Amino acid sequence: MTEIDVLLPADPVDVAKLFAEHHLGLVRLALLMVGDQATAEDVVQEAFARTHVGRRRLRDPDRALAYIRSAVLNGCRSVLRRRSVVFRRAEPYEPPIWSAESAVMLSEDRREVLAGLRDLPRRQREALVLRYYLDLSVGEIADAMRISGSSVRSTISRGLAALGRRLGAES
Repeated sequence: MTEIDVLLPADPVDVAKLFAEHHLGLVRLALLMVGDQATAEDVVQEAFARTHVGRRRLRDPDRALAYIRSAVLNGCRSVLRRRSVVFRRAEPYEPPIWSAESAVMLSEDRREVLAGLRDLPRRQREALVLRYYLDLSVGEIADAMRISGSSVRSTISRGLAALGRRLGAES
């Protein structure tokens, strides 16, 4: 150990390790929320960059991933807010089709579910995506959305009911 190593405190959060382990899943989350790959990657990159800069100020380093998830959700909300101002009178948003092969593979059921998710209120959409796409627990969702566990459960329940009605399923 050198003298410099003794003077510099160890990083409480290994942001590079978190990035390597969770980047792809968070980009997928953001992609479902904002609808395009480039914006999703930008939102996630910004969340990790801000976490890296403020890593020494995190109160609980074990909750860094929850903090990053919250930052990604907040970034997605900001993007959607900006879009709503710019595109108030534009045609309804359709998810992009990245290639002819993916267009063929994308089934009608999946398109209907994505359209149904898009029509849900923001909070219900976020809760459903975190639960059923990222497979997070109620506690992890509560941390990411900064709401109570009972609010998460009721939001998911209402979101599933609304999605079922939109898709024509019987409750």
